[in-house]
Amino acid sequence: MEDRPPEDAPPGGMGSRRERIRIETPRHRIEGFVTLARDGYRSRVSDILNASERDFLTLTDVTVAPLDGGDEQQAEHHPFLAVARRHIVFAVTSHAPEE
Repeated sequence: MEDRPPEDAPPGGMGSRRERIRIETPRHRIEGFVTLARDGYRSRVSDILNASERDFLTLTDVTVAPLDGGDEQQAEHHPFLAVARRHIVFAVTSHAPEE
């Protein structure tokens, strides 16, 4: 079992929070945490998805799995991943499974 900080732990300081999201590209399902502002500007997932000045979305504590019906053993785990926004088909907030 891994020791993970709580989802709302501020990784970058008091003014930020982490939110778990799931993204699908044409070939992969990607699940991980994005860092958002605690409130106000850039506090929603849609804010970072629509930020035209950013070409990449950064995620931490990431799982990447193929969409072609592969099994769980094909999933890869990475501490950090940058995803090109132009490859994102959809994104939703996700809740980590209870352990």
